[in-house]
Amino acid sequence: MSQTPLSYKDAGVDIVAGDALVERIKPLAKKTMREGVLAGIGGFGALFEVPKRYKEPVLVSGTDGVGTKLKLAFEWDMHDTVGIDLVAMSVNDVLVQGAEPLFFLDYFACGKLDVDTAAAVVGGIAKGCELSGCALIGGETAEMPGMYPAGEYDLAGFAVGAVEKSKILTGQNVKAGDVVLGLASSGVHSNGFSLVRKCIERAGSNAPATLDGKPFKQALMEPTRLYVLNVLAALAKHPNTQEASGIKALAHITGGGLLENIPRVLPEGLAAHLQKDSWPQTELFAWLQATAGIDDIEMNRTFNNGIGMVVLVDAAQAEACAATLRGLGEAVYTIGRIAAQGDGAQVVVA
Repeated sequence: MSQTPLSYKDAGVDIVAGDALVERIKPLAKKTMREGVLAGIGGFGALFEVPKRYKEPVLVSGTDGVGTKLKLAFEWDMHDTVGIDLVAMSVNDVLVQGAEPLFFLDYFACGKLDVDTAAAVVGGIAKGCELSGCALIGGETAEMPGMYPAGEYDLAGFAVGAVEKSKILTGQNVKAGDVVLGLASSGVHSNGFSLVRKCIERAGSNAPATLDGKPFKQALMEPTRLYVLNVLAALAKHPNTQEASGIKALAHITGGGLLENIPRVLPEGLAAHLQKDSWPQTELFAWLQATAGIDDIEMNRTFNNGIGMVVLVDAAQAEACAATLRGLGEAVYTIGRIAAQGDGAQVVVA
């Protein structure tokens, strides 16, 4: 007895839908092209030539995802900006070494491919790449029946940047007296959402209609700020050289907040002393703190709490550096100073 033939589509994988998505992605990726791209989307591998203006290029790589913020994207049907989060989480990390992001690859995995949803997500990825000056040159869309619940997907991103060997930011020459500048975040960014979702659940129908002038859902889903172009411009204007000290280190404030991320760029024996009220607490973070019922220490260890990037700069250059960043559109606050650690923690907020 003959059996009915089974196609790949019968097994749950729609090749035609995958091809349709690739065609939707191509013009989005094309808008991100830059110097160095030799071959982008469509091949087995993407080709990129390190720009010849680098004398001793060092490649810097980073990878990340979006985390449980995606759960809200599914629930609220808000897929347009999580791609920006995906790019930002990697390129902001690459930036911390002083590197210019060169190219980005994405991985989109789902149980059943919805072309419109996937195109919205990749559209956000392309936008993030465009806003940070890096090329979207490749990626992977994986349709895996039975692996994910209906309507859900997962994302991973991979960024590669380059920095001149002599200009790598290591934080090794940070010293007592250096100034800590804080660049405002755009919101929660993409960390702490397991707690955010618990707060939404606890608030229920009592959740506010707006936060900081934005509808509640938009305020929480606001994508991670891309600091790349503005900070690279500030690094060019305030370099840390033998002739003059400028920007010495950067810290991307992600999971672990201010308390866990700043120590990653501090030499042993030094601490960052932050002044508690030196930057404003937004309605968003005030609501999260009140709803969760947590103290300031837990806030600064869980969320960015309003500061998405920290810049450690020589005191003599601090005002000028802050002015440069403000001129480029960043909200900048002088939030503390570097001092000897003593017996205390490496980050003290008081």
